[in-house]
This record gives sequence, structure tokens and C-alpha cells, in this order.
Amino acid sequence: MKTTFLKTAFISLSMLTVSSCSSDNENTSDEVIIDPPTQSDPLTTKNVTGYIVDANATKETVALFYNLKKLAKTKTAIGQQDAFNSFYLDAGGDSDIKKSTGFDPAVLGSDFMFITDKNNNNQSGNWFFQQEQKIINDTKAAYAKGMINTFCWHLREPNKEESFYVSDMTTEQKTTAFKSILPGGANHEWYKKKLDKIASVVSNLKAANGELIPIIFRPFHEFDGSWFWWGASFCTPEEYKKGYQFTVDYLKNTKGVHNILYAFSPDNSYTTESNYLSRYPGDKYVDILGMDNYGDFDNKGQSGANTANSKLKIVSDLAKTKVKIAALTETGYRVTESIVPVKDWFSVYLYGALTSNTIEVSYVLFWNNNKDGYYVPNGSVSNSGDFNTFSKKTKSALVNSLPKMYELPK
Repeated sequence: MKTTFLKTAFISLSMLTVSSCSSDNENTSDEVIIDPPTQSDPLTTKNVTGYIVDANATKETVALFYNLKKLAKTKTAIGQQDAFNSFYLDAGGDSDIKKSTGFDPAVLGSDFMFITDKNNNNQSGNWFFQQEQKIINDTKAAYAKGMINTFCWHLREPNKEESFYVSDMTTEQKTTAFKSILPGGANHEWYKKKLDKIASVVSNLKAANGELIPIIFRPFHEFDGSWFWWGASFCTPEEYKKGYQFTVDYLKNTKGVHNILYAFSPDNSYTTESNYLSRYPGDKYVDILGMDNYGDFDNKGQSGANTANSKLKIVSDLAKTKVKIAALTETGYRVTESIVPVKDWFSVYLYGALTSNTIEVSYVLFWNNNKDGYYVPNGSVSNSGDFNTFSKKTKSALVNSLPKMYELPK
């Protein structure tokens, strides 16, 4: 299970802070782009729009889908949530990954949470609007560097809009919240307004040359757990699918947003393909098959890494069959003053989980660092060497070893 208190700590803290094999050591940059199709991957530059959720996606978004799918054959892109704004010990400056390795991450994680907050009044003096502007600027900066942008959404529940954790809700609120945002529900119009805000932001994410910046969006993540109000205990599989499908259809068709890839990401509770797909909204609605997994890596050594790899194998095999992208959409082991690093956590356990058994995982995202702890070393701590070793392995990629993600190969 996800250690949810860590997210709580981060969100509270961020509010307070802002307001007051030898070859494995080589960092190669050459990518093998496989085109025309092979038996294991029918995807080509000619047919890519037949596999992507949005057949009208911008050319940069289509290229991102194609290149992420092909990247996984040779590399896993390494990323971090809030990499440009959340630092261990609030050190500031370059991303902690860059402090540690000399290069920025390949993936930047962001959140629509503050952007859609009820207190965001779109005024320059408003703290939430300032966070929105910061996230937009970070997304643009990441794109300009050639990085990949992914967004989650810790959407506050529709009653008081104060929390996304069911621990802060009444029994009635828990049982009715998700149902209420579905078509015909009491809070459906409220939910549409939240999506309107996302559509407005994403439709205006423009790069220096005027093109729209593609993002990955993974709504209602970790839904197999019961800590969020969209969790498995609070809606049926059909209700969950309906909510996910509406979200995609509304953004894509009603609002005309065409620079999004859509990610589906349960937590790590599943052990079979059928478990994994129990709330799957369908191939027409999903570009990226993900998994969030902290628990299997929680100081469980090789046994935990093997368990994580077996689950990633399910995701990877499904992605091959369905011609989707596989990703480890969140993970990490948080180090604090009282929790010491696990020896070889990055270079042995995580790397093995990402690469064993011929799996193809396009990217891995670590959660954010903050004042009191870190998921990624910043260069000044004891496990920085382990992370550096991990980042230089053959199948690891920071931004410096990514191909051009927003151009289809000739």
C-alpha cells in the first residue's frame, strides 16, 4: 500500500513553505528506432494514430506516443514529481537529480491539484494561481529541454473541497462522492467545471514556436486502494470506468483538447492480468498502462524487487499485446533523518525490477523531495553514488540520453 502520509506531509508542507555488467556503466545516447513493424510491435510511424486514444492528436503528441513506445525497448526514462520546485532541505537551484548526476530528469511530474482548487481565483495575487503559473512555466521549461511532462490530479472531494483522502470525509460523503460526479449526478456540473479549467490550461500550453506541449494525464490514480474518494471501496468497477471514460471524452471531444496522452495507473494490489484490468476503461481510452508501487520496494530487498518485477511484467506484456505504453508511474523509498537509505536500492533492486524478464517500461517517476526527506539523492547524501550508478546503466535515461521525443523519426 502507498504510504499516503508522505503525500499529506508534502502537500501541507508545500502550502506552508510557498506561502510564508560493465557495459551497464556506460551512458549511451544512441536509440534504436524499430520501423517497419515486428511481430512483437506492429506500431509504425504510418499507423500510430490507429493506436492512440485521440486520432486527432497534435503531431507532437502522436510523436510522443510513438517514441515512448519505442524508447521502452532500449531505455527507461527517469523522472521526478515537482523536480524543479521541491528540493531536499529546501536547497533550491537545479533539480536534485541534476545536482546528483549533472543532468536533469527525463520526466517531470506535476499535479492539477492547485490549478483546480476552489480557492484559485485566477488573480495574480492569489497563492493558488501563483502555483498554477509556476507549474505552467515548469512544464514549458521541461518541454524546451526535451523532457516528458506527466500530470496527476489530487482532486478535492466535491462536498467541501478540502481533501482528497477519505479519512477526512463522513461515511455518506465517502459512499456518494464519486457517484455524484458521473453524468446525472448531483455534482456532475461541478466536475465539468473542474475539467473546463484543465482544458483551458492544457489548451494554452504553448512552446516557443507556438506548438501545443503534449502532456500525459493520469486521472483517478491508485484507484484499487481505498485512501482516495475514487478508490475501490467507494465506486463499482462500472462506475469507475464511466467516470474515466467521461473525463477522456469530455476533454477530447467536448473541449477539443488534442495534446493529451491518457494513463491508467492502479496501485500495486494486483497479482494477475484480470485483477489489473478489473476497472480498465478500455483501449479506446488509455494510452499508457501504469502502476504506482511503493510497497514492494519498502526495504524488502530482492524479494520485493522480484514481486514488483512480476507485476511490471503483467503491465509490460499487456502493453505489448494492446500496443500501449508501459510505465512505473510512481515509486520511491523515502529517506529522512530517521530512515536511512537502503544499500543498492536504485542500482540493484529498482533497476532489476525495471529490466528483468524482458519487460519494456518507458519511464519511472519518483515522488517529490522536500525539506524533511527525499526520494532522489541531491548529491550530498550517502546514497548519491547508488543513484548515479543507476542513472548511468545501459537501460536508464536522463534527459541527456533521450531521443527527440516530439518528432517522428524519418
